[in-house]
Amino acid sequence: MEFRPFRVPLSTRFRGVTERSGVLVRGTAPDGSDAWGEYSPFADYTPDRASRWWAAAMEAANGLWPAAVRDSVPVNSIVPELPAGRAAQLAVANGCTTAKVKVAGTVSLKDDVRRVEAVARALGPAGRVRVDANGAWDVDTAVRSLKELDAAARAGGGGGLEYVEQPCRTAAELAEVRRRTHVLVAADESVRIPGDADEVMRLGAADILVLKAAPMGGVRVCLDVVDRYDVPIVVSSAMESSVGLAAGLALALAVDHLPYACGLGTSALLAADTVSEPLVPVDGEMRLRPLEVIV
Repeated sequence: MEFRPFRVPLSTRFRGVTERSGVLVRGTAPDGSDAWGEYSPFADYTPDRASRWWAAAMEAANGLWPAAVRDSVPVNSIVPELPAGRAAQLAVANGCTTAKVKVAGTVSLKDDVRRVEAVARALGPAGRVRVDANGAWDVDTAVRSLKELDAAARAGGGGGLEYVEQPCRTAAELAEVRRRTHVLVAADESVRIPGDADEVMRLGAADILVLKAAPMGGVRVCLDVVDRYDVPIVVSSAMESSVGLAAGLALALAVDHLPYACGLGTSALLAADTVSEPLVPVDGEMRLRPLEVIV
C-alpha cells in the first residue's frame, strides 16, 4: 500500500475548523484496479474512535464497498453562519433543492431566523430546509428556538422545517425535545459508533439517524445499522476530501430506502481538494466516479 499525507484549506470556517488533513491510502481492489481510502479523524478523537476511521480507510483502499442499488443520490446544500444574502446563494448552489442551515453557533437566534427565512425563500415552495444545532442547545432552548425557526421557514414560503439535526448533546435530551416539538429530530453526533444507535433507538430519541461512514468504521458497518432499524437514514460526510467523501457516497448508493437528501455536498466548503475533479452535486445529485488523486 502507498500512503500520502494531505492538508487542504476550507473556503469558509466550519465549526471552528479552517483546514482538513490526514493520509490517503492507495491499495488494490479485487479486480486489480487502484482503490483509495482516506484517514482523517479530527484532532480530538480518542485512539479507539480514530481506529474506526482507519478501518473505513482500509475498507475503501481494498475496494470492499458493497454493490450500489441506485445510480445517484440527492444531496443538500450546506449553509454556514453567513449573512442572509450569501446564505440564500449557497442554498441553491449546484442545483440543490434541500438546504441544511447551521444554527446555534456564534450568532444570535435572530440572525439564525433571518438566515433560515432567506434560505426558504431562495429554495421556493418545493424546497426543503433543515437546521443543524450540533448539540448546542439545552432542551428548553431547543424547543423555543425550533418554534421560531420553523415559523421562519414558513414565512419564507416553505412548509416549515424538514427536521432538526442534533438539537442537544445527549440522546436523553433528544428524546425530550422530540416529545415537546412537532419538528422531526435527527441524531447525528449521538451516533458515532455502532452501539450508539442502539441507545438512541431504545430511548426513542430520533425520527432519523444520520450515518457517517468513516467515524462508524466503514460502509458495511453502517449498513449493519441500517438493517437493524426501521427508521429513515441520512448519509452525511465528516468534512473529508473527495476521497473520503466517496465512501459516504458509496454508502448512500447502497441504502435501499433513502427518503431524504444526503449531506454529502461538503466539498463545496473546501478551497482545495485531493483530486483533480472534486465530487460535487450536479443538479442536486451526486454520482460515484473514478477519482484522479493529485496529492
